[in-house]
Amino acid sequence: MGGLMPGPRKEYVDAFDTSEALDCDGEDVFAAGAPGAPRRARADGADGMDADADEGEDEPQEAAGAAKGGKGRTFTGVAAAAVTTVLAVVVAGQVANGPQQDSGNSARAQGGADRTDAAGDDGNGERAARSAPTTPAPKAPSYGALMTRKFPLDPKLSGSGAFTTVPGQDKGTGRGRVLRYRVDVEKGLPLDGKLFAEAVHKTLNDDRSWGHGGTRSFDRVSSGRADFVITLASPGTTAKWCLKSGLDTTQDNVSCDSASTERVMINAYRWAQGAKTFGDDKMHAYRQMLINHEVGHRLGNNHEICSRQGALAPVMMQQTKFLTTDGVTCRPNAWPYPR
Repeated sequence: MGGLMPGPRKEYVDAFDTSEALDCDGEDVFAAGAPGAPRRARADGADGMDADADEGEDEPQEAAGAAKGGKGRTFTGVAAAAVTTVLAVVVAGQVANGPQQDSGNSARAQGGADRTDAAGDDGNGERAARSAPTTPAPKAPSYGALMTRKFPLDPKLSGSGAFTTVPGQDKGTGRGRVLRYRVDVEKGLPLDGKLFAEAVHKTLNDDRSWGHGGTRSFDRVSSGRADFVITLASPGTTAKWCLKSGLDTTQDNVSCDSASTERVMINAYRWAQGAKTFGDDKMHAYRQMLINHEVGHRLGNNHEICSRQGALAPVMMQQTKFLTTDGVTCRPNAWPYPR
């Protein structure tokens, strides 16, 4: 077994087994009380005699066995040296074996600690990654939320006069007469053209609008033939296109159906800012009214007035300007056929 200590060499063992370990008369020099054997006197004098008294009693014995004691002390010295050597060998063996075992244990302990630490770090890192709160990406505002917002726009803005078509197409309800329309937005206008196109399509195909009862369906197209073009333009550009049909929109910054052209003009300022008649809390409804009112003109409908106090205003009433006619005030309304 690798962990056993090496025994004493044979020559040291023989030194204890031979008769040389005895004195010339055959007496064991290590026996208790033998002449020349070392005395184990207690330093505190517990045997009842002090050191001087012990020395006095030993003098006759030492004189009588002087010759024999000399040889005994010689052998005693040899034996003591042998014992010392054996102990040195044993201790050396322990020292030689001890560090290897300790080193292995230390290495194993250290390795175990390292593995534990590494696993702990990896594990903690993974757990921390899994448990760490992640910040979700902000959600884009919904259509309904955007339709309630006001957007900044200069009431005197005059744009480039060039238009871009909102790409894509949308089918209508598929019931009744199908009308095809396109949505154009003036280039450089700081408004969302896609939101505008979505609002036009949803408004016109609502059953409260001009397709009520399945009489019409409105399909949005971005190419090919279109029955009319709903156009979002700056106040300056709107005025120019409305003037082509003899309409003045500059006085109240309103919209128009430029009947002599293909364009139904929606004033971007009104689309962005609304009107006092509807207030800030009815922006969505006001925008629906703008679309229905101007498309109503394209479909051949003329202006109407409020006929009864407190009634919903006819959608063809000029609600951007007023809600009262001949002393009768109506409530704002976005639909030709409100429920």
